[in-house]
Amino acid sequence: MQWRAGFASSRALVVDLGRNRSLPVPFGLHADERHSVSGCVVAFPLQEYGGIMSGLVAESWWRKTLYLTGGALLAAAAYLLYELLSIRKEQQLDSKDAIILHQFSRPKNGVPSLSPFCLKMETYLRMVDLPYQNYFDGSLSPQGKMPWIEYNHECVSGTEFIIDFLEEKLGVSLNKSLSGPEQAVARAVTKMVEEHLYWTIVYCQWVENVEQTQNLLDVPGPLSEVLKWTLCQLNGGLVKREMFCQGIGRFTRDELYTLMERDMRTLATLLGDKKYIMGSKVTSVDATVFGHLAQAMWTLPGSKPEQLIKGELINLAMYCERIRRKFWPEWFVDVDDFCLDGESDSSCGTPTHLMDFSLFSRTDTLEDSASSSPSHTNTHSPDTDRSGRSLSDSDIEVDVLDDKQQVKG
Repeated sequence: MQWRAGFASSRALVVDLGRNRSLPVPFGLHADERHSVSGCVVAFPLQEYGGIMSGLVAESWWRKTLYLTGGALLAAAAYLLYELLSIRKEQQLDSKDAIILHQFSRPKNGVPSLSPFCLKMETYLRMVDLPYQNYFDGSLSPQGKMPWIEYNHECVSGTEFIIDFLEEKLGVSLNKSLSGPEQAVARAVTKMVEEHLYWTIVYCQWVENVEQTQNLLDVPGPLSEVLKWTLCQLNGGLVKREMFCQGIGRFTRDELYTLMERDMRTLATLLGDKKYIMGSKVTSVDATVFGHLAQAMWTLPGSKPEQLIKGELINLAMYCERIRRKFWPEWFVDVDDFCLDGESDSSCGTPTHLMDFSLFSRTDTLEDSASSSPSHTNTHSPDTDRSGRSLSDSDIEVDVLDDKQQVKG
């Protein structure tokens, strides 16, 4: 260990006597003034001094490394956010007298949306036959919700408030034929599906069957697989936290499936042999139920909800197929989608990707589908399920004839 001698004054000043340097002028005195400095000679080790300096240098190195790492993480997060939101605003949308529906992008397998609420909202717009424009920018509403709409430069989020807004502004309603008690039942069913069944469905999507959900995502770019994996992990963790805060996430996996099965059996019992939940006419509750059951029907292969809906609760499968054919004529489904044993028909092709209509009106689409060849429809849509019961929607034509007769009358 090396030592160096120094001079320590009463002003807490240490001067290295081993170097040819003059003492500094004490504070408050001029250089030409004569003054005396009192103190003592001290010795200090050089090794500890170097250790302190090396510690300072090491601290500075770690700090720089931390800054660089943080900057790299922020840059990666910014790029990830850019890719996930797909910010491609080539033109500013004008919402004057036009309904602009903001929602998540389409998945790969032809299902309109992996979000029950996005599918609910778009199905509702088709049920009331309102032209709308899809915008798959991925941006959330000012309230942080998805989906949301713009109409005449007004932003509305939350599917319940969107429906109320459209009914007030445009005078459309699917529940005019319902009595007071029936409207109460419809709202009770809606809340059971959205506040209870919803959590078990998203649990199956983003926790139990996250790999299948990852394969359905359509994320462009060279890092698509990394981005999809990251998105699924982030969303899965978010779903777990939200489920825990809601309360349903505090139950075990088996208990969650028990609650889900009870909700689905309740819907099957309520539906019975009826065409729709509330009777022979479609109502807003059908958009809600379809948006959630469609996830179990077409996005969760081999899962417990799919086994229920395509097996014992086959009336729910017929219900979903009925709504799909009537309000989503461009959404084709392969026959092997109804097989539970994993068998695939080699003659059937891959699912057709759903077209992203920039402007959609159900009336125009139905007219176009009526002129299409019947062989094309029979190729993609199954006629019977595994039990031999018909899945065809023979009463669609009856509805069309009834509507025409009412117009003539």
